[in-house]
Amino acid sequence: MFPIIPANSVAAAGPNDEGIFGFGHDGGSYHSTTNLVSNAGVVSTDVAGVGSGRNALAACEYGGDKGIFGFGNTGSNVSTTNLVSNTGVVSTDVAGVGTARYALAACSYGSDKGIFGFGTDGSATGVTNLVSNAGVVSSDVAAVGTAKDALAACEYGEDKGIFGFGAHGYVSTTNLVSNVGVVSTDVAGVGTARGYLAACSYGEDKGIFGFGYGGSLTAVTNLVSNAGVVSTDVAGVGTAYRLLAACEYGQDKGIFGFGYISGAVNQSNLVSNAGVVSSDVAGVGTARSELAACSFN
Repeated sequence: MFPIIPANSVAAAGPNDEGIFGFGHDGGSYHSTTNLVSNAGVVSTDVAGVGSGRNALAACEYGGDKGIFGFGNTGSNVSTTNLVSNTGVVSTDVAGVGTARYALAACSYGSDKGIFGFGTDGSATGVTNLVSNAGVVSSDVAAVGTAKDALAACEYGEDKGIFGFGAHGYVSTTNLVSNVGVVSTDVAGVGTARGYLAACSYGEDKGIFGFGYGGSLTAVTNLVSNAGVVSTDVAGVGTAYRLLAACEYGQDKGIFGFGYISGAVNQSNLVSNAGVVSSDVAGVGTARSELAACSFN
């Protein structure tokens, strides 16, 4: 007898094998809708939302195989979180901890923990909130580095993270996150200064920042080495857009998706395990922007 392989699998499941896009705004309504990403990079149709619809939130992996969406705006700033199981099931709202804010970023660190950081509560901030390997969010950690919002973050080096770029004058500065969740002071920026971009890890130990807005829409990307060094701009592939999200899938690949051009979109762009971005993939699911994404399983 040959083993039965689930339809969305091309290999045995492993860390960062699948992904999830969630929440966002379609120009008229806040959503809690999610869309799963298979380990082959295929985006699912809409999964009915759980939890409070909101936008401008962030998400990251924790526990080695689970995820968490957190913070954002429902019309008011919130610090609410929603846990994601290792099968991609989103929990109901968990009462918020820390400064309610939006336009922040999040990434995993330490192999099984996460961190939310920066954003705005009406004024840009640099505070962070750590996520334990059980999905528990800490109270605020004092800010390190220049306050900014509309930034992005991803894991690199297997157990470290990086926050980078952002609005409030448009910057390309970065802040590294150690494997114990300590955020560094500002590292001089490389590449086009911009905000409203997204980032994810790829190749198992590297990262990529991509797309965004710095006075005009762009599709440029900036690769992050396994030592946390950001590259100069890589020429854009695909349609330039902003207010998108990104996550890892297939253990070593990534995907950018959804976002805003002249309205909300649901297109995606796959990232190979060598950091090469594909041309546009036709959208699936409700077009929306200012959403978040993370890997799980």
